Amino acid sequence: MKDPLEEFVRQNRNAFDDKEPSDKVWKNIETAMSFKSQRIWESVTLWRAAAVVFMALSAYLLIPKSINSSHATDIAATEFNDVEAYYFMQISEKVEMIDEFEKADGLNGFTHDFQQLDAMYMVLKEEMKASPSQKVKDALVLNLLVRIDLLNQRLHKLEMEYRAEEEKADDSV
Repeated sequence: MKDPLEEFVRQNRNAFDDKEPSDKVWKNIETAMSFKSQRIWESVTLWRAAAVVFMALSAYLLIPKSINSSHATDIAATEFNDVEAYYFMQISEKVEMIDEFEKADGLNGFTHDFQQLDAMYMVLKEEMKASPSQKVKDALVLNLLVRIDLLNQRLHKLEMEYRAEEEKADDSV
């Protein structure tokens, strides 16, 4: 059994050979084929849109955020207040320990150094209020650390003196 369409095409082959589709048909075919063959990544419009998005995102990330700077300053001040409270607690504990060792008011020879550090701290504290910055914050923390170190040295010296006195007392007995 033969296909009737195939038979019809064979019998009328000459009639089909001299007919050509119009230019309009060929243009439609070319347009349809070129659209399908064009890949999405080859689209100039897509690359332009990607470039615009990239530029906008870059500008957003590079421009300093002045609106959030006051919020960041508040956070930095809060963090510093926590650090300051911790170090002041450490300093007061060490001063109490020295007072117990010496059974006297003040820090004797350390009073002058300690007062200078306190004066510098007050100046830095005013600077922090006027124009807060990381440098000022670091200087304040360093001042507190120097005070603690000074107190630790004094405590160590007092402990050594106390041990020496105990050893003398033990030797004399």
